[in-house]
Amino acid sequence: MKYLYRAVAITVFISAIGSTYVRYSQGAITVVKDANVSGLHDFDFLVGEWRVHHRVLNASKKWNEFDGTASNRPLMEGWANVEEHTFDRPAGVSRGIAMRAYDAKSGQWAIWWIDSRVPHGAVDPPVKGRFENGVGTFYSDYVKDGKTMRVRFVWSLITEKSDRKS
Repeated sequence: MKYLYRAVAITVFISAIGSTYVRYSQGAITVVKDANVSGLHDFDFLVGEWRVHHRVLNASKKWNEFDGTASNRPLMEGWANVEEHTFDRPAGVSRGIAMRAYDAKSGQWAIWWIDSRVPHGAVDPPVKGRFENGVGTFYSDYVKDGKTMRVRFVWSLITEKSDRKS
């Protein structure tokens, strides 16, 4: 029987003291002064397994509606999370992955997207933002067909059983 040995990074000490975040891992100490950890748990409401109903505006300005599932789990002790989607579209099943990471220096989350329909396509710049008064607003600039476009991504109406992305 063969064994795979893998070095595992174990975080031994994490502490947020006032506005200073201290982390000890793999023999190194990381200190972030003026750390903003207030948004660290903003996406905790998404952790778990979900049934999802999607409405997507197509190029003809008509709504396509379809169901799907989503599975979200935290990573890096809550500093990141990953969400895997299955979309039951009329044209067939597709999948996607959202990756999120929190930056204590800016107090913002960044969200990247990978689409199974274009698995080797370039990853767009992340949308970045934060939650204020229960609403998460995220922005990004990206280029499509030579034109720079501004994207706004909003999370709202968050409850224990549902939320809304627009």
